[in-house]
Amino acid sequence: MHTGRRIRRASAFLAVGLAAGLAAVPAAVAAGGEPVATACPAEIAALATCYGGQDGNGAYYTIAIPRAWNGSLVVHAHGGPDLTERSDPERSRGDLERWTVMVREGYAWAGSAYRRGGYGTRMAAADTENLRRLFVATFGQPRQTFVHGQSWGGDVAAKVAEIYGAGGAHPYDGVLLTSGVLAGGSRGYDYRVDLRVVYQFYCGNLPRPDEPRYPLWMGLPKTSTMTTTEVRRRLQECTGYQSSPQDRTAEQQRNLSDILAVTRIPERTLESHLRFATFTFRDIVHNRLGGRNPFSNNNVRYTGSHDDHALNAGVERFAADPSALRDQSFDSDLTGAVTIPVLTLHAINDPTAFIEHESAYRASLEGAHTADLLLQTFTQENDHSSLSTAEYANAIAALAAWVHTGRKPTPETVATSCPAFDARYHTGCFYDPGFAPADYASRVYPRRGGQHWPALTAGEEKALRHRPDVGIAP
Repeated sequence: MHTGRRIRRASAFLAVGLAAGLAAVPAAVAAGGEPVATACPAEIAALATCYGGQDGNGAYYTIAIPRAWNGSLVVHAHGGPDLTERSDPERSRGDLERWTVMVREGYAWAGSAYRRGGYGTRMAAADTENLRRLFVATFGQPRQTFVHGQSWGGDVAAKVAEIYGAGGAHPYDGVLLTSGVLAGGSRGYDYRVDLRVVYQFYCGNLPRPDEPRYPLWMGLPKTSTMTTTEVRRRLQECTGYQSSPQDRTAEQQRNLSDILAVTRIPERTLESHLRFATFTFRDIVHNRLGGRNPFSNNNVRYTGSHDDHALNAGVERFAADPSALRDQSFDSDLTGAVTIPVLTLHAINDPTAFIEHESAYRASLEGAHTADLLLQTFTQENDHSSLSTAEYANAIAALAAWVHTGRKPTPETVATSCPAFDARYHTGCFYDPGFAPADYASRVYPRRGGQHWPALTAGEEKALRHRPDVGIAP
């Protein structure tokens, strides 16, 4: 379909909805997964027409098409994972509210809430691709199609780029990964494994001595009634992290200092990382891997505490179940086998997905001999989920120009182009074109064999994909 025809087709579809007054209708679900018109977020209500629905797998989704559509589409993969049992109809709408910058820049936007909560990178990738196909079936083939992943969604989007472009024409033209968790599932959570065991060594309250014991790799027993409020209370009890330093006891301050020094986790995100290592680990182990353990720390020597000998002698140790590690790796490790341009944007001081995730991703592409398709950009910011709006607009524009012209930008040219977008958004440009992150192993204690990238080769992925007994069920 020619570009002019597909844009006219989409415009006609929009006009029908507007004439019927559907743009102000609350979110709805159409039979058969077809999108129905719904109210747009206030920020873009005057600029776009929005649609909602639920696909054949049960995943809710939201679509927005600007009235002045440039003909291209951004398919969004959200982060998390959320730990809801079913798809959340409000999730994709909230994602659109967060990413209205794409619509304001003229791109159509489509985001899936995924068919369920909980871990499952390949499942989320499939739901992302399903939404792209639904968009094409309804509105026509876009001029260019980009997949954008944020946080864990970066892993999802990177997986989309790898598995849906294999063996033929790629349905996507480029990949934008922002604040991505790009070390994959078998290595990307090792620092949370370390936090879980180091925390328990010092605090001894998750579980307490008078509570039933369980191996820490499972996060929690499957039937535990532990709440996030209670985890927060126990963390405060042990470390005083919510208190001013002068209000902490000497024991709390020492516990906090040791935990932070050993795990290299920022104090401001200590609680969120511990929650992940508690509740998301429970989801991964019990709900996705049938009670099997994908994590290990047997050969790790922890350093930085006031008494490393006592810590290493007393910390809980365990080895991964090989089949669990295989399934976790197949589901979410990245092979680096990309065939389209990939641009990443990451804050140097990201407290959640450490900047060293970018080193792991580059090493994976280098191992796959595809690093010429990767451009990484870094900013002097301190956030994970909310970088400068001008930078997001600049990033998608730089990627689109790269795809259109075939000329790969540089960190310097991307930084230079940002002020033109900041003139509209007034949120600042903080690029550091000369920055290069340190090796992943400099931030996360490497496991045996864990410094070879990619963690999952394209050949291994190809061999495993035909085995129905491998991976994480959708």
